[in-house]
Amino acid sequence: MKTTRREFIKKAATPMLVVPFILPSRVWLNPPSDRITMGFIGVGKQSYYLVSKFLPASQILAVCDVDTTRRKHAQQTVDKFYTNNKDKGVADCKDYKDYRELLERKDIDAVCIATPDHWHAANIMLALKKKMDVYCEKPLTHNIQEAIDVISAVDKNKRVLQTGSMQRSMKEFRVASELVRNGCIGKIDHVECSFGGPPVPCSLPEEAMEPGLDWNMWLGAAPMRPYNSILSPRGIHNNYPQWRSYREYGTGGVGDWGAHHLDIAQWGLGMDDSGPVEVRFTGKEATLVYANGIKVIHKLDGFGVHFFGTDGEVMVNRGKFKVILKGKTIAEYIGKETTGTTCSAEVAKAEQLLLKDAKIKLYVSTSQTDDFLECVKNRKKPISNEQIGGRTVICCHLINQLYYNNTAMKWDPAKLEFTGGTGNPAWLTRDSRDWTKWK
Repeated sequence: MKTTRREFIKKAATPMLVVPFILPSRVWLNPPSDRITMGFIGVGKQSYYLVSKFLPASQILAVCDVDTTRRKHAQQTVDKFYTNNKDKGVADCKDYKDYRELLERKDIDAVCIATPDHWHAANIMLALKKKMDVYCEKPLTHNIQEAIDVISAVDKNKRVLQTGSMQRSMKEFRVASELVRNGCIGKIDHVECSFGGPPVPCSLPEEAMEPGLDWNMWLGAAPMRPYNSILSPRGIHNNYPQWRSYREYGTGGVGDWGAHHLDIAQWGLGMDDSGPVEVRFTGKEATLVYANGIKVIHKLDGFGVHFFGTDGEVMVNRGKFKVILKGKTIAEYIGKETTGTTCSAEVAKAEQLLLKDAKIKLYVSTSQTDDFLECVKNRKKPISNEQIGGRTVICCHLINQLYYNNTAMKWDPAKLEFTGGTGNPAWLTRDSRDWTKWK
């Protein structure tokens, strides 16, 4: 019952049902002339936040989830908002169990995807084929080949894609990256990024099925296995499900927080359009090595993102920031331990002292979702476009493959392939179950 990954995506992109024809609200190669219309695919815990961000600024026409309870809850949330805020939109949100039905609609400009990692690529690829713009949660894909395919498909279909790497829209991370890019701490030797480890194979015991859940479709391309609520929690839950800890569905701590912190490392190093040339162990730690000799080291414990230069250090995490220059602390806020100041005040201090005449200024965004909507209108590349999200997740996948296979690999970031006789083409992708044949 196995197919190749490409066959799976091809089959997943074939609609099962034909929905009534609806006149389009946009001309595909030009920005929408009216309010942006959206559909949501996957409406669990993370989507609660995303729906709240997109509701006031767009018209949400449809929601989709394989779980009836979550799907109906999202539909009711959207309709209640528009009922109470008639100037923001019309309370007429439709709900779908099958994402392919939602993507057949002709009146949706863009989709927001917040499904488990193993579903991202199939959702994205069909949305792009249907000429919809895409906001997709990080990590962008479940494996390397999917990242390569998504990067190619965005350009082929002339679409806008934003990866939900929200740290790029937080000022402390932008200023930290500008300090590094402008040479404020000298030549960079290495970067430490702190996040969890790789996912493990799933061996959870069988539980009674959750009523209203299409378990076969939740699994999708992943192997058939019995239901367990750890993977798809019952009812409306307020926790992040632990499917991300299992290799068949997620990418572990490496893909979860690593997608955030490695993204900032790439930004600070000016590697958004490139990547490492090797992944290897330094002791027991996974290390990405770049062509200029700079190393990015995976740490289980640390500050978040920590740049080490010949003249100093820059340390940054959410709501935390520290700059050391020639042994002297220039700015510091590390949480409650730091009294009499705030993170924003310390970021502003470093900016004023060290970046007043900076030659390199990075993309400024204060909201990942607003930036996406603006780029849907102006047809420009957003702050975390497909190249950025795709290349960051490739870094995550290379680290995971190092842990899985316990062997160093050389990588060509231009050709996006293993080199030097290292690696295995099978590590780029996965075996995919044809879930359409299961009833």
